[in-house]
Amino acid sequence: MNVSATMKAVVFDRYGPPESLSLDSVPVPHPATGEVRVRVYATTVTRTDTATLRAHPFFARAMTGILRPKMRTLGMDFAGVVDVLGEGVTGFNIGDRVFGLSPDVFGAHAEYLCVPADGAIAHIADEIPFEEAVTAEGAWYANSTTKLLSKGQRCLIYGASGAIGTSAVQLAKTQGAHVTAVVGTRHLELAEKLGADRVVNYKTEDFTAIGETFDLVFDAVGKTSWFACRPLLNKSGIFAATDLGPGWSNVFLGTWFGITGSKRLRIPFPEDAPAFVRQLAALMAKGKLKGVFDRSYDIEDIVEAFRYVETGQKTGVVVIRIQ
Repeated sequence: MNVSATMKAVVFDRYGPPESLSLDSVPVPHPATGEVRVRVYATTVTRTDTATLRAHPFFARAMTGILRPKMRTLGMDFAGVVDVLGEGVTGFNIGDRVFGLSPDVFGAHAEYLCVPADGAIAHIADEIPFEEAVTAEGAWYANSTTKLLSKGQRCLIYGASGAIGTSAVQLAKTQGAHVTAVVGTRHLELAEKLGADRVVNYKTEDFTAIGETFDLVFDAVGKTSWFACRPLLNKSGIFAATDLGPGWSNVFLGTWFGITGSKRLRIPFPEDAPAFVRQLAALMAKGKLKGVFDRSYDIEDIVEAFRYVETGQKTGVVVIRIQ
């Protein structure tokens, strides 16, 4: 497939607010040995993207660049079509519809992206549109916690309306768990449709005093704490969170629990993205996990998309249309 020497990409050369981003013309990448090049049709803006743009928390700079960002283009989720194969690639053909993650170098906020063929990339079922395939990042983070569940266990998911939370409800159900979802008023019906066995409206009810205990309490939005949720845990119950928590309480408590050898609080780190993306492809093809999508933006409007994600009010996934 012949393409021009340059492509559109969203770039940033300094940490800062969404206005630090700009749409630029950059060289089209060429796949190395063992890589495929994907013509990207859809990607996302996530909490990871907004935090990386602002270098939050500050110690993240140790990985992303101390003074200036090492990467110029954000975006972990991608969905599109394979258009060039690197040397030695098997398992993919030009024209294949694919989706996946680029967790190490990001780069999906661009027209083309090169990823390892044995990495976090899988085929999309024919009936799934590209804009409905970019669910992998939220589901990957959710899976790092829901995989702790066994059949018949009980879990509570706080913040079950975001990209991580909506995936967590569905993944917990595939594990055979009983799920209580905690959401606001406008998301009650959504949580029921996702399969939650009980839905609690935190706007009208104190979710920490619902008269139940759980094997797992999962804070999918980083807005509650171990101290608040402790009454919800049974004798062996685990509190897990995706963020630092109020006042960085999860970090300090996680350190203390680590020293004492307790596993009652965890901040799970997602692992093995390639295996999970293949698992996710199978779940999506069977209809066992469906993305929840808030709104879509054209790539030219990506600054506005970042502003919206930073409000903390999104429901599910915010999509960026590229092609």
